[in-house]
Amino acid sequence: MFGRVVVFAYGLACYLVFFATFLYAIGFIGNWVVPKTMDSGPQGPFGTALIVDALLLGIFAVQHSLMARQSFKRALTRLVPEAAERSTYVLMSSLALILLFWQWRPMGGVLWDVQDTTLRVALSAVYLGGIGIVLVSTFLINHFDLFGLRQVWVHLKGGNYEPLPFRTPGPYRHVRHPLYVGWLITFWVTPTMTGAHLLFAIATTAYILVAIRFEEKDLVRFHGSHYENYRRTVPMIVPSLRPKYRTGVEDTPRAKTTG
Repeated sequence: MFGRVVVFAYGLACYLVFFATFLYAIGFIGNWVVPKTMDSGPQGPFGTALIVDALLLGIFAVQHSLMARQSFKRALTRLVPEAAERSTYVLMSSLALILLFWQWRPMGGVLWDVQDTTLRVALSAVYLGGIGIVLVSTFLINHFDLFGLRQVWVHLKGGNYEPLPFRTPGPYRHVRHPLYVGWLITFWVTPTMTGAHLLFAIATTAYILVAIRFEEKDLVRFHGSHYENYRRTVPMIVPSLRPKYRTGVEDTPRAKTTG
């Protein structure tokens, strides 16, 4: 029992680190409130800032993708309890983001800077709307399973963890990756687009497009023709106005990949 309590405490701590990191990210990307944002602080040489920021983004991308692969998950569970595998992934992703926040270098240059107050407020509202889409998307498919809490809770109770059924609630019937749609809105909608923000937006967009390919390969391996049918009928990023997918995979387990 003590071991299960330790695993649960570990999973809870990992989630709290993630939640604090997520809140900081809202301020970091939006240039709000937090001590250091994407464009705050002294500007050093452009070349140095570009190299450092690109390396930080690369570290996050490699960590996030590598640990999401099934082969890495199998290797990781030789070192940590299987119930804590998802929590460990969440923790490592959060630490990679914390490193990025800490070492990020602002760069000169402004692509656009909206001066009209009403329009700035509107763009900020859309930015927060993107964050809202991200959060809603996670809760629709089970937020606590996605971030490891359900796994450690089931383990604490002595049960056997079962993957959640594959469901396509709400926006998942209109677009395969509403969570990524929310992130893309968050990355690109800003009243002021600086050089650093542009680098961040381009790199994260490229990562998302590449990550989707790897993620969907895992999903096809896991679900077979069920996911193939879903992928054929529902667009990847640009939502359709009418639901494209109705029934057929709700009773099959949903695999977690890039999360």
